[in-house]
Amino acid sequence: MTEEHSLSVVRACQVARLSRAAYYKPEIDWKVRDHAVIAALQAVVAEEQRWGFWKCHDRLRALGYGWNHKRLWRVYCQLRLNLPRRTKRRVPQRVRQPMTVEPRMNAVWAIDFMYDTLYSRRIFRTLNVLDEANRGALGIDIAVSIPARRVIAFLTQMIELHGKPDAIRCDNGTELTSQAFTDWCKEQEIELRFIQPGKPDQNAYIERFNRTYRDEVLSAYLFNSLDEVREITENWLPRYNGIRPHDSLGSLPPARYAESLLAAETPV
Repeated sequence: MTEEHSLSVVRACQVARLSRAAYYKPEIDWKVRDHAVIAALQAVVAEEQRWGFWKCHDRLRALGYGWNHKRLWRVYCQLRLNLPRRTKRRVPQRVRQPMTVEPRMNAVWAIDFMYDTLYSRRIFRTLNVLDEANRGALGIDIAVSIPARRVIAFLTQMIELHGKPDAIRCDNGTELTSQAFTDWCKEQEIELRFIQPGKPDQNAYIERFNRTYRDEVLSAYLFNSLDEVREITENWLPRYNGIRPHDSLGSLPPARYAESLLAAETPV
């Protein structure tokens, strides 16, 4: 200010309401001065990532450091440790599931969730169920929320309509790894084949179906209500299963291919 506006130091300090002692006081390098505090705090946080400020403060006191809480809090905030620290979600270790298809209906079902929004921007979910033998869609449940109990109820309906599968292939979503769902599968004697976390290609058949469902239904319409989503989906499923050719099935629709599988199983 003194050089830019040609003011004396006394006048500049009066304008800035700053004492001349503060003006002549040398600048402090806080990083150098607080080096020991920074190192001690970072060492505690590296070992205990979920500790808050006061636990770090008490730990440093227990280690013999005499810094008061005001200085610790200033350094703690400058290190941005007062902000929520995101930790990596612990995912279970899974064995890679081979994509071998047994040519038999109800051998393996594949299930997966999808998200979309209504015109009012309200989010809804879908639970898609697929038979891997013929890539046929067994059913799609649509709701704002699909917790584990609703998954169990919907799969029970699918079993009543199509029979019970030997195994279910799915990802590691909270609904599918919940105690309620895993216990239900044990009671039904259904094997759960969890794919490895972050490997959707291990559930490729349902992922390919999801793409088709999104292209031909979810992205093709503007929905005002869940009833509209359900109605359009119910009208689309018979066309997908009975009319739409599937390249990997020799250009046959899933329903026609299922007939050939059942004919092969029937003894002559």
